[in-house]
Amino acid sequence: MTIIIDQPHFGVEEQEKKVPIDETIVTDEQKELLLNGGFLVAHTNSFGHTFRDYDAESERQEGVENFYRTNHINQTYDFVKRMRTEYGKLNRVEMSIWECCELLNDVVDESDPDLDEPQIEHLLQTAEAIRKDYPDEDWLHLTGLIHDLGKVLLLPSFGGLPQWAVVGDTYPVGCAFDESIVHHKYFKENPDYNNSAYNTKYGVYNEGCGLNNVLMSWGHDDYMYLVAKENNTTLPSAALFIIRYHSFYTLHRSEAYKHLLNQEDVENLKWLQIFNKYDLYSKSKVRIDIEKVKPYYLSLIEKYFPEKLKW
Repeated sequence: MTIIIDQPHFGVEEQEKKVPIDETIVTDEQKELLLNGGFLVAHTNSFGHTFRDYDAESERQEGVENFYRTNHINQTYDFVKRMRTEYGKLNRVEMSIWECCELLNDVVDESDPDLDEPQIEHLLQTAEAIRKDYPDEDWLHLTGLIHDLGKVLLLPSFGGLPQWAVVGDTYPVGCAFDESIVHHKYFKENPDYNNSAYNTKYGVYNEGCGLNNVLMSWGHDDYMYLVAKENNTTLPSAALFIIRYHSFYTLHRSEAYKHLLNQEDVENLKWLQIFNKYDLYSKSKVRIDIEKVKPYYLSLIEKYFPEKLKW
């Protein structure tokens, strides 16, 4: 059975260019776009396509906008608390990390404009790209492999949650919705928007409280974080931070909500920004030989996780 993710979450994983940099010919404008590791962020491709353009008039953009309208209306503080309580029980199935990877073999995320391969292809492309550039950071390789496993929430055996509760850019709930969040206007229909307990800069939080004390909109990121944490992974805190916040674009792109970060968050954010480049820019039509790389990733799974996990 193939599960098609048919609602756009434009922004969770979009394609931008990875190109070699010759500093002698890079303009000042391009230097502002230069990220660590030699990645140049191109906002358009050679055909003039603009990425993360939510205002263009097209059938696809209409679908993207409808997705975010539903997402923004329904992702309330109370909804997130209910989802974390329900799915935090981890009482649906017991399986290994690799078994979960294989569950994604038939999941093609049609909401990703640059990815029409099975999800496991994207996971391995991300992991292998990181492995090439950071050969000594095996925890980061494994993080690349598992970061999207929470998308199993779309499968019937995991409740078959709707797309708006699984994919899409994530953001804090319980405080004001920052205007940098895509299609911010639809938050006006969210019950929390006019709730004085939740609609101020800090809401229910305090300055520097740490993101671990902040509720994020519910989706595959937070679910996989709970799975890893509650199954006593030995991955470092930076890995858990990446898993939980890799769709938190308004933070690592727009620097919103930095007033809630503590020092550990600030340090982990550096790793997330490195990871983010590989998550976005490693997509390729070059297929990964799964059987060839599988033994390496099985060894990492054994190193950092128990044989069977509760999901």
